[in-house]
Amino acid sequence: MEDFVKNAKVLMDKAIKFLQEEYKLIKVGRANPRVLDKVFIDYYGSKTPVHQLVATSVEGRSLVIKPWDISLLKEIERALQKENLGVTPQSDSEKIRMNFPPLSEEERLKVSKEVSKLAEETKITIRNARRDVISKINNSKKAKEINDDDAKKFEKKIQELTNSYNNKIDSMCESKRNEVMEV
Repeated sequence: MEDFVKNAKVLMDKAIKFLQEEYKLIKVGRANPRVLDKVFIDYYGSKTPVHQLVATSVEGRSLVIKPWDISLLKEIERALQKENLGVTPQSDSEKIRMNFPPLSEEERLKVSKEVSKLAEETKITIRNARRDVISKINNSKKAKEINDDDAKKFEKKIQELTNSYNNKIDSMCESKRNEVMEV
């Protein structure tokens, strides 16, 4: 019956992974190749992520994008403009440069609030996972599949797991907020 704890851990791991991915996409006034993850172009009849078609490098606050196939340069530039990433791509004959300006104090505060909101939403997901697993424990107890002592033991483990994941979320949130507020 350790499946209760495993199920909770799987659900909570997914929530943490989702939060990590969302935090990677948040702009902090620095060049980050991850901004290309959601940009797609039509490449030989299929939607292809731009990051698979280019080499990227970060030079200060600039992201330099060099397509493997130069004939895709204009199409990649159009896709970047269409995606509205908050910066204007500038191209020459072989690469695209995106200059990321530093965030103003007001923008940093706004992004910091977004970071906190994502953390709270993830905590809600963690609590929902805990609720679902505890509900399964109670159903098993009613069906006489486990006894009261085991049910309490599992509930305690689930609560400890929930607390540890909430602490991890708080740590991730604080780290990301510090990164955003850094000038």
